[in-house]
Amino acid sequence: MAIRGWNQIGMVAAAIALPLTLGACEQLNSDGGGTEKTVGSTMVDGEYLKTGGDGSNWAAIGFSYDEQRYSPLKQINTENVSELGLIFHVDLPDARGQEATPVVVDGIIYISTAWSKVMAVDARNGETLWSFDPEVDKKVAVNACCDVVNRGVAVYQGKVFVGTLDGRLIALDAGTGARLWSKQTTDQSKPYTITGAPRVVKDMVLIGNGGAEFGVRGYISAYDIENGNMKWRFYTVPNPDGEPDGAASDEVMQQAAARTWSDAGEWKESGGGGTVWDAIVYDHELDQLYIGVGNGNPWNHGLRSNGEGDNLFLSSVVALKPDSGEYLWHYQETPAETWDFTATQPIILADLTIEGEERKVLMQAPKNGFFFVIDRTDGSLISANPFIEGINWAEGYDMETGRPIENPAARFYKTGELFVSLPSALGAHNWHPMSYNPEAGLVYIPAQKIASGYLAPLTELDGQRKSLGFNTGGSNEAISMPDDINFMKAAIAATTGQLVAYDPAKGEVAWTVDHQTPWNGGTMTTAGGLVFQGTSLGEMRAYDAKTGEQLWSWDSQSGILGGASTFLVDGEQHIAFLTSKGGAFPLVAGPAGGAANPVPNIPRLIVMKLGGKSTLPDLPPADTPDWSKIPEQFATEPQIAEGRQLYLRYCLVCHGDNAVGGGVLPDLRRSGVLGDKETWQSIVHDGALSQNGMVAFEPVMSKDEIETIRGYVINRAEWGRTVAEAESAEENSAGN
Repeated sequence: MAIRGWNQIGMVAAAIALPLTLGACEQLNSDGGGTEKTVGSTMVDGEYLKTGGDGSNWAAIGFSYDEQRYSPLKQINTENVSELGLIFHVDLPDARGQEATPVVVDGIIYISTAWSKVMAVDARNGETLWSFDPEVDKKVAVNACCDVVNRGVAVYQGKVFVGTLDGRLIALDAGTGARLWSKQTTDQSKPYTITGAPRVVKDMVLIGNGGAEFGVRGYISAYDIENGNMKWRFYTVPNPDGEPDGAASDEVMQQAAARTWSDAGEWKESGGGGTVWDAIVYDHELDQLYIGVGNGNPWNHGLRSNGEGDNLFLSSVVALKPDSGEYLWHYQETPAETWDFTATQPIILADLTIEGEERKVLMQAPKNGFFFVIDRTDGSLISANPFIEGINWAEGYDMETGRPIENPAARFYKTGELFVSLPSALGAHNWHPMSYNPEAGLVYIPAQKIASGYLAPLTELDGQRKSLGFNTGGSNEAISMPDDINFMKAAIAATTGQLVAYDPAKGEVAWTVDHQTPWNGGTMTTAGGLVFQGTSLGEMRAYDAKTGEQLWSWDSQSGILGGASTFLVDGEQHIAFLTSKGGAFPLVAGPAGGAANPVPNIPRLIVMKLGGKSTLPDLPPADTPDWSKIPEQFATEPQIAEGRQLYLRYCLVCHGDNAVGGGVLPDLRRSGVLGDKETWQSIVHDGALSQNGMVAFEPVMSKDEIETIRGYVINRAEWGRTVAEAESAEENSAGN
């Protein structure tokens, strides 16, 4: 554990001794000295989070328990937002995905960054007050489906809570960053991770986990904020052993969920999936807790459960009693899910007038492309309509049964044919925060259009469960682009994003803004009539909340993934957000991710206000590929073909389709060790770079197999040169 400096090991004794009082505590300066500062983190409790206060603070990642991400502040508004400018930036330590929403209390900004690190920053001047490094073993990166990210912290009664990539839940002193307690929440022998933000309800901190792509069993747990003792746990899928867990979920698993799973199938070995990796929302009015449940393992329902049963509670919103974790009700959005259509996406609570009747609702825009309005008193479906165009796995929902009207071709494991789905596993909306403006009556969704194929296993390598890599039960051939320049260009052009304003009372899209690329930032909205959203191409933008007219933009130099927050400092409204690029899309998308997102990966905290005059440093020189240094090819065509299959199975999800890097991890085609057989083996087979996150693949591949992957990557470098030469010739022809 490092405090104050990212690389400093051990506690600072003076920091441990500093007293924390109700309204003030000692802070660490960057020079190690103490200074008196007012810190209001102790005032943040359940009562405060019911409303989120008057806008002075942004005390939770979703602002308040309703998670509307709506601020009552209007000092920055449609008339003056063009005057918004930078006041300072803080460089962050790791050029990986930065997905957290800044939490701000009494002028102190609390953020989590990649590798589950935490820091507190003075919102007045950008001074780092303290920083904490949980020292996650980098080897666990192989279990992280979608980068080594963290989506935020919870601040409550003088404590800061963070979940770590290796499955720990840690409580820190909000004033000093000193660790108060740490609890291992997962079985470390299994590929669990935590990337989501904890929530605090009734003096309990709640956390879920991820790992369903690899093979784990999902659950959510509640821990005492004072000592980390577990209060209850709710499993989201049955115990494969058929035995009770001694958990809050035992009764509903026995009475309802178990019979929706086959008595056979791979879930008995994999655990079934169903991880609670993002949405955890507390309804203080009804005293209910809502969790969003993820996908199954394997994705392929035909293998997971022999094509039988709805597989509760996969892809469901589940309501629990917060005091005990006892089941109340559920609504399953995608029964028998088989496409990685999770229901873990953000959930927003609101009171709406629908057809003249006041309804208490929860709203969600999950991966499957339909916007759900659900009566949160009993879980009944009010509406489920598309929020993007072109959805082809289902034509809609039967409002009598609440079930989707599926396209039979979508069940690829039944037809044996390739099904190209829109949306794909990356979703019509992924984890990126959405927001709701009660004055405009609109929800603002960072939506996207990314198609992908699904196909039952074609080879033994596709179908076998392995200890490393994804275990989806589908053919990786379905998601890899062919060596066709025109096809690639068409795929890149069709892979786009949107800002969608959705009217939940009417059940329809009100307006949209098209983005050139997907994977754009989350949204935040204010009483000043504004919606803020960052883009993957490096802009922060402000739109009119009612019309969608763009009113302002600012060059952030790097992509923006998470949501912004807004707050007051010395009576002035500020806006804060993080920059970087990362997460699933740029890692896995290959040509689409790399070509469509050329901005550099620069991790920063950005803070702005009206009249800000600061500027960012100049960008570093562009990284232009040098294709003249490609090693000589040694592999035969059959070896290259074998290497391709192994690459698709083990390497694609981190290093990109066709070995095209997306700007987060090194592009293997340009690796300095590509021409060195021994060094390549020491890294891939032996794990020489394990402490950088590149573990040894010796458990699943022989040295000969790893050598065929090297041949395949050299082949991809040769193809990259061919594409570059063709593009250069095209540009020269156009210029002449």
